[in-house]
Amino acid sequence: MRIAGQVRPAEAARHGHMGLIGAHGNAAIKDGSLSRTIESILADQKPEAAYFLASNGKRTALLVVDMKDASQIPALAEPWFLAFKASLEVVPVMVPDDLKKAGPAIEQAVKKYG
Repeated sequence: MRIAGQVRPAEAARHGHMGLIGAHGNAAIKDGSLSRTIESILADQKPEAAYFLASNGKRTALLVVDMKDASQIPALAEPWFLAFKASLEVVPVMVPDDLKKAGPAIEQAVKKYG
């Protein structure tokens, strides 16, 4: 299962955000550890893609990772929680092949509920 997760600080949590803002993110910038910590986490997690942006005025990371099981969520989330006191939302996403495989179930739902 592929997930896209964005992280943002707990006080500003919204869907899909992994945040590095607030006192902990600012402190990491000031003491020079932000890049080193992010590089370390990304090296461990090996995301398919990683994007860094401002979302709703907050420093934000958007990661795409391939998860085989929901039990992998803590291993993905805890480093961000511990390093930056970030919040995390996990959002399942599909690639075109996944959508193709889902076609019969979509057709069945249309026939039954559409």
